[in-house]
This record gives sequence, C-alpha cells and structure tokens, in this order.
Amino acid sequence: MLESFLEYLKYEKRYSDHTVKAYRNDLLELYDYAEITHNSKAEELIYQQLRHYLVFLQGRGFSNRTINRKLSSIKRFFKYLLSIDSIVQNPATKISSIKQENKVMVPYSREEMSQLIENMDFEMDFEDARDKLMINMFYQTGIRQSELIGLKVSDVDFSNSQIKVLGKRNKERIIPVLHQLINDIKLYMSLRDDVQCFENEDVLFLTKNGKQIYPSLVYSKINYYLSNVTKKVKKSPHMIRHTFATHLMDAGADLNSIKELLGHSSLVATQVYTHSSLGKLKSIVNHAHPRAKKK
Repeated sequence: MLESFLEYLKYEKRYSDHTVKAYRNDLLELYDYAEITHNSKAEELIYQQLRHYLVFLQGRGFSNRTINRKLSSIKRFFKYLLSIDSIVQNPATKISSIKQENKVMVPYSREEMSQLIENMDFEMDFEDARDKLMINMFYQTGIRQSELIGLKVSDVDFSNSQIKVLGKRNKERIIPVLHQLINDIKLYMSLRDDVQCFENEDVLFLTKNGKQIYPSLVYSKINYYLSNVTKKVKKSPHMIRHTFATHLMDAGADLNSIKELLGHSSLVATQVYTHSSLGKLKSIVNHAHPRAKKK
C-alpha cells in the first residue's frame, strides 16, 4: 500500500521528489513501529494505537512541530486508503495536532542586507560571482532554495527582465526581476563559461566542477556570508526569503502580490509576514495617532 500511495503523490498529485521522500520516511517509521509494537502493518492500526504512536514519538524527543508533520503524513496516508476502499474507517480522522508555539521569525534589517550585498569582500571569480548571485536572487525574488537549485539558463528571460520558476507541485510562476539582477546573471554567465565538463549546460547554478549545486552547499554559503553581517541566530536561504517578503510588506506591497511572488497556494501562508511588520505598524501609530507624544 505504501508504494501505491507514494506513486499517487508523485504522479497524480505531482509532488516533488523531496516531498515524496519525506512522506516515505515518515510512513516507514510508522510501519516499523506497527511491526515491532503490534506485530501488524501500518494500515491495520486503530485510533488508540495511532495515539500511542504519537506518545512514543514524544518519548523519543521529537519536537511538537516534527510530530505534527509526521501526523500530517499519516492522515494523508489513511485518507488515501479510505478513498481506494482499502479500509472501511479512517482511524486518524479524530486525532488532533499537538499544540505548538508559533516562533516569530525576525527578518534581517535593510542595513544588514545592504551590507551583505554591497560591502562583502567578493573577489569576483566564478565561485564568488555565483555566491553573490545566489544572495541577490534570494533577496530580489524570494524564491525557495529548491527553486534556486532547479533554475535553468533557459528560465531567464533577459529581454523582459524576468525568470520562470518551477515551484511546489510543479507549478510555474513568472517573477519580474530588477535590471541589476540581470546584469549579475550576465556577469556570472561570462565567468561560468570557464567551468570545464558541464554535466548539463542548461543548469544555471553550478559547482566549480560543472555539477548542479546542492542544498548543503547553498545553505553553508548563505550561512557563512550572513555570519559576517548579523548576529541573528537563524542564517539561511529561507530567512532571506522571509526578509524579502517582510521588506515588501513594509514598503506597502499588498498581500496578494506577495503571495504570487512567493508561490503560495493561499493567503494563509503569506499572512505570517504581517506579523513580522509589527515594528513598522508601531512606528506608524507612534507618528500618526493623535494621542502619540510628539517630539
């Protein structure tokens, strides 16, 4: 049943390989638990046994966020089993997610991003040009790490200053970019021509050996450069994406536009950035409200 479910996610729901792999890992853990603890298959577990599994995960030290993600995989799996009449009742329906704290992500300031982009000491060889372009791409487009890694040369429309991005569930979106970013891409491409032995010439971001860049490389590079300009704990591509959206909000961009740029399927996911702009709202109140103390 597991393999048919994963094929359903991949070919019918068109989930990415990364997402399908996450589902596989979550459900394989459930299968192991079912076999060891109850001498049964995962699809044979009942409501009480699934509840005990969540307690088991808590005992292993998993965070509430991780457990909720695993629960989401389990619920999706049993919903699929019910839809193909493999089970007559869904035992996961009434299982609620575990309450978790909403951690506020503090974006980087405009000054930090300016220092990162304009004042960092880049030698401007191939790798430096690539790293600077990655930083600019994240901050000027708000794309996800996986989307940046998957970018192709053919996705860049130089004449219209825009890029085509393949997002979650293989949904394409067009993102307009500043002319400065187009120039950065052209500079990088001129240095990229010196790389030998391309595995795929249409892949935009490459290692010095001509291979497609990979997640740990992107993360380590971004973390390294951010460490030179900020003391904030979180230093990642996702935080630059978060900063991109927050800075747009602060500048007056409407939520729907930001939603389209980020590739969110609904406004619910985008609304988190309204919380990040509380500092801006406080400033407006302090300066505009009739009862605010004027200096």
